[in-house]
Amino acid sequence: MTKNVVILKSSPRSQSNSSFLADQTAKGAMKSGAQVETFNLHEMDIRPCDACDSCMETDGVCVVSDDMQTLYPKIRHADAVVIAGPIYWFTINAQAKLCIDRWYAFEGMKEKVWSGKKLGVILTYGDSDPYNSGAVNAFHTFESMCRYTKAELAGMVYGTAHEFGEAASQPELVERAYQLGQKLAT
Repeated sequence: MTKNVVILKSSPRSQSNSSFLADQTAKGAMKSGAQVETFNLHEMDIRPCDACDSCMETDGVCVVSDDMQTLYPKIRHADAVVIAGPIYWFTINAQAKLCIDRWYAFEGMKEKVWSGKKLGVILTYGDSDPYNSGAVNAFHTFESMCRYTKAELAGMVYGTAHEFGEAASQPELVERAYQLGQKLAT
C-alpha cells in the first residue's frame, strides 16, 4: 500500500536550509514508494484560530475560510506529516505555529486523525547548540503534541544551518533527512 506523506515547509525563505532538508526527506520517501505532497506555509493564507469552538460541534469543520481548508483533508488522509522550519526566537516559527494551532479543529472530529499517524520534524537554527538556539523548546512541543494526540514521533532531523546553503554542505544532516523520508514511507 502506497503511503501518503504531506510536507509542510514553514520558512519564509524559499531556498532555506530547512526547505532543502525537507526536499531530501521527500526524495527518501518517494524513493521508498511514498506519494509526497509539499506545501509552503509562508505562501499560504493561514489565519489564527478564532477560538470559536464551532469545530467541536460540527465534526471538526473549521469556519475560518482560508488555505487551511486545502490542508485539512491532505493532513487528515496522510499517513505521515512533516513539519520543516527554522527556529525563531527559541522555538518554532510563526508560520508553523499558525498551521499547528489550526489543527485544533481535528479535536472536534469523531475520527481520531492523529492516532497512529507518523510525524517528522526538521529544524534548523543559527547556534551550534539545540539548547542555546531554543530548538529544545520545539522538541518538547512536538513530543507533547504526539503524546497527547497519540501520533508517532517518527523522527527529528535538526542542526546548525543558518547561512544560505549551509545544510547542503553537511552530508550527515542531509543523509538523516533522506532516511527520515524512507522511514515515513514504510
